[in-house]
Amino acid sequence: FFFQASNPGQFENDSDVLWQRGHVPETIVCHGRVGINTDAPDEALVVCGNAKIMGRVMHPSDSRAKENIREVDTNEQLRRITQMRLVEYDYKPEFASVMGIKNT
Repeated sequence: FFFQASNPGQFENDSDVLWQRGHVPETIVCHGRVGINTDAPDEALVVCGNAKIMGRVMHPSDSRAKENIREVDTNEQLRRITQMRLVEYDYKPEFASVMGIKNT
């Protein structure tokens, strides 16, 4: 994905309306999907290729986003696990093909 900005918040193609300055200084907001090395992103951000991250990646399961982390009663948790519905599945061929999954 490539765009050129001559002035912050101003872009030089027809899809410019999707981009605007963010409320936080030095940010840009895209109201739509963004694809890097793809012209058909099917999620908010799709990167086809490697991504190099020079900072942190935060995710809701990241321990840095949590507090009051404590051990649980193992016997109680094992009882809960026995009540879970466990499944096996195969990916649909059309999904596997698009995602580059060989073993479905």
